[in-house]
Amino acid sequence: MTAPLPRDIPGLPPVPGRTRPRSSYVPPTAVIPLTRRPLTALFRLCTATAAAGGVAVCLALGRPLQALTHFTVQANILLAAVTLVSAQRAWSAGRPVRPALTGAALLYVLLAALAHAFAVPGRPVFSDPGPGAPWATVVALLLTVATPLAALLDWLLLTAPRTLRLRHATVWLVHPLTYLGLTLVRTVLLPADAPGRAPFPFLDAGREDTLGAVGNSLLTALAAYGLGVLLVTVDRLCPGVVRSRPKTGFRLRPPVG
Repeated sequence: MTAPLPRDIPGLPPVPGRTRPRSSYVPPTAVIPLTRRPLTALFRLCTATAAAGGVAVCLALGRPLQALTHFTVQANILLAAVTLVSAQRAWSAGRPVRPALTGAALLYVLLAALAHAFAVPGRPVFSDPGPGAPWATVVALLLTVATPLAALLDWLLLTAPRTLRLRHATVWLVHPLTYLGLTLVRTVLLPADAPGRAPFPFLDAGREDTLGAVGNSLLTALAAYGLGVLLVTVDRLCPGVVRSRPKTGFRLRPPVG
């Protein structure tokens, strides 16, 4: 009889056992390298400058605290911050800003634009001083027409597709719901002649009745959620209509023979 062969022979390295290969995460940039986009950076820098400039005029020539309580000003502050960071990353070939932030900035400026176009047409961004001031019309056009249009074009033409999720539409509602709730409380507590009591007339619980103001707030929140779902749907179902995917460099060929 022969003795069984030892598993490890002295002087030789041990026999390796079978090990399962470990799965590892490969980032998209390993296949699709990030490149500098100077024209995109320039467009986003112009958008951020326009939004920040309009907000600065509101703060400098009006009442700063009253201006900061307006949803249009808050939306443009977020848009200016997001597009400024996006411009820097496009210039330096960095990773894009999270889609939850870019989508929120787009949604909020679109909501402000729709509110001024249909709910309060012709009303300035804030009511002090009056609508007759020559700069009030310029600021209103800048913050409710120019910057929303620029943000929409950026999303359609310069942003990677299929990045939004349905859960984003729910998260985006946090700020509008908080804003609507605080506005209703302020219109109830402040006297009727207080300046900046209600940024939007349809949210004034004194001009309307309290039940009507609450109903208008719920309709506004529902419209915000519907617009968010629409943005997600367009992003998911129509990614190739106006935005092309970057090429990976790999091409499938028919088999030889």
